[in-house]
Amino acid sequence: MTVRRAFILVPLLPVLAALAACRADVSTEAAAAPPAATPVAVAAVESRPIDRYLRVTGSLIADEQAEVSAETAGRVIAIPVERGSRVQAGAVLARISATETSAQLQEAEANAAQIESRLGLTPNQPFEAAKVPEVMNAKASLDYAEAEFNRIKSLLDQKVVSQSEYDQRRTQVEAARQQYQVALNSAQQSYRSLDAARARITVARKAVADTDVRAPFAGLVAERVVSVGDYVTRGAHVATVVRVDPLRLELTVPEQSVSLIKEGLPVSLSVDAYPGETFDAKVRFVSPSLRPEQRALTVEAVAVNTDGRLKPGMFATARIRQAAGAPALLVPANAIETIAGTTRVYVVKNNRVEERIVTKGETVGDRLEITSGVAAGESVATDPKGRLADGQTVAAR
Repeated sequence: MTVRRAFILVPLLPVLAALAACRADVSTEAAAAPPAATPVAVAAVESRPIDRYLRVTGSLIADEQAEVSAETAGRVIAIPVERGSRVQAGAVLARISATETSAQLQEAEANAAQIESRLGLTPNQPFEAAKVPEVMNAKASLDYAEAEFNRIKSLLDQKVVSQSEYDQRRTQVEAARQQYQVALNSAQQSYRSLDAARARITVARKAVADTDVRAPFAGLVAERVVSVGDYVTRGAHVATVVRVDPLRLELTVPEQSVSLIKEGLPVSLSVDAYPGETFDAKVRFVSPSLRPEQRALTVEAVAVNTDGRLKPGMFATARIRQAAGAPALLVPANAIETIAGTTRVYVVKNNRVEERIVTKGETVGDRLEITSGVAAGESVATDPKGRLADGQTVAAR
């Protein structure tokens, strides 16, 4: 039995050896064959000018805001507005009782009319002292005295009247002349009194007008402080009026970016209340100096707010468009791969990829600016999706 088993196994040995040799040949051929090329789509690095933006933050504030106060004392008798009321310039915000101020106006007008009557003036008539009745009477007395004196003087030359009568007539002329001068001075003083009376009329009329507290400009009533029946004093806060179209956007620009800012630059702003939306503005004011505590520049832009969607106090993120500079290098956005915070692209050269660490800049549509790491005209692989590595063989398509 033992001899038979050995006889059966001996013929199988050459067959097994041949099979092992064939397997070794196949493994050698597989190791010697080059790896298959990975097909990739490529895009050229484009060089062209783009719009560049300075990104800053700030707050929206009302274009105008006034805390309107009473200019005369009195009791409030009407409040024709509420919070949120839209008012035009000059609209009545509160009405104060005009009983006392109207009486003061009537008194001032009566005093002025009395003086005008004494001076013989009518409304809008220019003042002439010689036409005042008292002055005219004094002038008539002086003329009569001078005529009598001239007559006596001629009689004295003829020795018809005595020297004493002549002296008496001369004294009467001097007295009449003094009375005339007094009348002129009195008329001038009365006219100055009339000026003062008319000034008091102006003040009294303003006091009557001030019983209507009015809006200084068109806008919205943001606050109403008083109610009907309240007694207000001169200078008491009555209401707050704001103008929200346009709105001011106050921005803070860091010191290193000061040279990029000038009046008239367009601004695009966004607020958290309206995600995905942008609003247009324009730089109107650039501060002549920096804030020393922040080393920052205050810049003010103006934003149209016709629909009133933007509100004072909102925090805003703004992009200020800069003047055209050096051309930018752009690649498709899907050519960028970011892993563990590192941004890279894969440059295709001679059917192999070269991994480059790059720095991103502005976003321009479906392309991204690369500020370092690539050169114009180079080709980059698009849509790498983690399937490429440095030195890998690829087939561009």
